[in-house]
Amino acid sequence: MIQVWLRPGTQKAAASGHPWVYRNQIDPAAGDLAAMPAVEPGSLVSVHDSRGRYLGSGFFNSNSMITIRLLTHQHEVLDETLIERRIEAALAFRAANRRPDTDSYRLVFAEADRLPGLIVDQFGDTLVLQVLALGMARWQETAAACLAEKLRPARLILKNDDPIRLKEGLPLEQRAWLGDLVRQVTIRENGLLMQADLGQGQKTGYFLDQKANHLRLRRFAANRRVLDAFCYSGGFALNAAAAGAAAVTAVDISPEALILARANAERNGLADKMQFALANAFDFLRQAVTEKRAYDTIVLDPPAFTKSHGARDAARRGYKEINLSAFRLLGPGGILVTHSCSYHMPEAMFIETVLEAAWDARRTVRILAVHRQDFDHPVLGSYPESHYLKSLWLEVIA
Repeated sequence: MIQVWLRPGTQKAAASGHPWVYRNQIDPAAGDLAAMPAVEPGSLVSVHDSRGRYLGSGFFNSNSMITIRLLTHQHEVLDETLIERRIEAALAFRAANRRPDTDSYRLVFAEADRLPGLIVDQFGDTLVLQVLALGMARWQETAAACLAEKLRPARLILKNDDPIRLKEGLPLEQRAWLGDLVRQVTIRENGLLMQADLGQGQKTGYFLDQKANHLRLRRFAANRRVLDAFCYSGGFALNAAAAGAAAVTAVDISPEALILARANAERNGLADKMQFALANAFDFLRQAVTEKRAYDTIVLDPPAFTKSHGARDAARRGYKEINLSAFRLLGPGGILVTHSCSYHMPEAMFIETVLEAAWDARRTVRILAVHRQDFDHPVLGSYPESHYLKSLWLEVIA
């Protein structure tokens, strides 16, 4: 195995269990790299600190800023057996925590399950697999075969269409590995029937990370006027309607998302309790404030406002604006459930931003809870990037 040495003083993250090694951490004049013109992308390498001490092993891709993704920090053989063991461990963790009213879960969460670049989602009897790293592509068949043997799905779809693959030197494709290539499937979440769009939908087809938060909303929905901004397929809105909300308004800028949300409402017999608005959520909230509308519960679940550290200030302004509008639409007893799904917006900064918005809106609030993504998107202690979703629940008390 090719030995890669790190520059002095750059080994702390890898030595502490982090699975990534960046290009600027690597010393090209040390280890085996000193005598090699180039390392073939996808090659297996061992990583060592500047004194030659072993830190871990993984796969190398010089085309990526994340040049090495570590599969292990132990002296383990990197082969099909290791991949199968990791998949089996991931499946066992999900099996132990399943809920009887839900049939769809993230089965493998990449680095958080110690399988860098591998995503596997279950939508009922359909599995969707994504490979987002060149080195993991060598084990795509191994992963698919293991999943098919363990779970016996009706179909297994390779949804390798994320543009991030191009940066890894991988082609874009979408095909059936097992069964037929379907574009939409019906899943069960919290007892509701929801449609997942595997063809053009966001993520692999549905936001599985919000299942638990969807369910939590029911406690704050009965007999209340609920607004679900950035509703996508209606996860929060439908759970509010199912809990007996007096009225539910679902807002999204995407016509396709609203078609999906409306179809889900009709599928569950909830359409008569809901209104759908095709609008930019920022504009909708501003207009609602101007018109002095009022709601009892508001959910804000926007897409990531920042995907880099450098864009964080702009993201803070965006978060503050929508939360400021939301607070102005809530009176005493009102509930705000607000989210950030960007790792680059730290939890403490997100909470600070929301509380600043409350102060500017002249609202006194109490923090009821801070949640994160559902259990099937685990947070690995040595990989802080796996804690990306912040769910802040507040009550207006004055």
